[in-house]
Amino acid sequence: MNRPIIAITGSAGKTTTKEMLASILQRRWKTFKSFQNGNDVWFTTQYTKQINASHRAVVLEYGMKHAGDIRRHCQLIRPDIGIVTNVGKAHMGHFNRGITGIAAAKSELIQHMNANGMLFINKDDVHSNLLSYGRFKGQVVTIGAKHKANYQAQNIRYTNQGMNFEVRLRGKLHSFFIKAFGTCNVYNALFAVAAAHRLGCPVQQIRSGLLNYEQPYARLTVHRLRNGSILINDSFNTKPELDAALDVLTHVGGKGRKVAVLGMIQDMGVYRKHMHREVGKQLADKRIDYLYTFGSHAKQIGLGAIAAGFSSQKVSSEKNMSRLRKKLMGELRPGTTLLFKGSTGGNKVLLIHVVEAIVRAKG
Repeated sequence: MNRPIIAITGSAGKTTTKEMLASILQRRWKTFKSFQNGNDVWFTTQYTKQINASHRAVVLEYGMKHAGDIRRHCQLIRPDIGIVTNVGKAHMGHFNRGITGIAAAKSELIQHMNANGMLFINKDDVHSNLLSYGRFKGQVVTIGAKHKANYQAQNIRYTNQGMNFEVRLRGKLHSFFIKAFGTCNVYNALFAVAAAHRLGCPVQQIRSGLLNYEQPYARLTVHRLRNGSILINDSFNTKPELDAALDVLTHVGGKGRKVAVLGMIQDMGVYRKHMHREVGKQLADKRIDYLYTFGSHAKQIGLGAIAAGFSSQKVSSEKNMSRLRKKLMGELRPGTTLLFKGSTGGNKVLLIHVVEAIVRAKG
């Protein structure tokens, strides 16, 4: 294959997967990668001017808020290799057909990449079954942990520093480690392992790349504070799905007290009230000791949790950042784990400020 041009899309995990894969490929070739989470069409326009003949590999994120966005990315830089991390509900308010419309928009990567290229799909992601392949006639490579796949993660384990997992490559089981928490990040790493392996990278390069990738800011970052409390910073994350964050909270928090701080979810449109209520329902059967919500629409998260059986005495809805910060400072007792999960716009920025203030004061 000539210089591989790899494009990554999906509702979650794009930036982390990009950083992991680029870190591996950089150990073999000079590699161009997207800047941080610069993944809209404007950024791709800039990348067309920055990629040059010295780059032996290209790893890009293709973000999407509306139908047609990914098609435009592909028209600017046509990928040979495509990765669809998952299909989720982010930005669902922009799509009349809900999750089906999102899947159709993600499918633009498959339909406008090199038709004879290589496509990587998450076999465990139920909504990825809605993807449309169009005229794509290249190779489809699957990753997974629960279902049988071409690249399957086994023996996934939490450690104090990150995640261990194993993958069978050419019949031999190999162990890998990432300095990040959550099964969601194992899936991101698995995409990087699979793509790098198909590009001929040896196991040691893959292992080293995963160990040293540039971790994106505020994506399930775990801070162990001086007084024995823990802060999980997912304040950059804008997704309505809570499973990944709650998985980390459960494992990292162990038997200690657990507090969730959730911002409102943007880009939900007509689904806004329903989606906030559904997020709240997810909390009802989890071992969460207290729930704070921040932002006007986020109050519906608390109402959804209460309707599903969560005690109303364990819910607080806040609109004032200073008051929220003061309350959370009081929550940071030894043995307590706080999870911050943010949203888009000013709400996200305010939550990031709260997190940074707490880390400065208590870290």
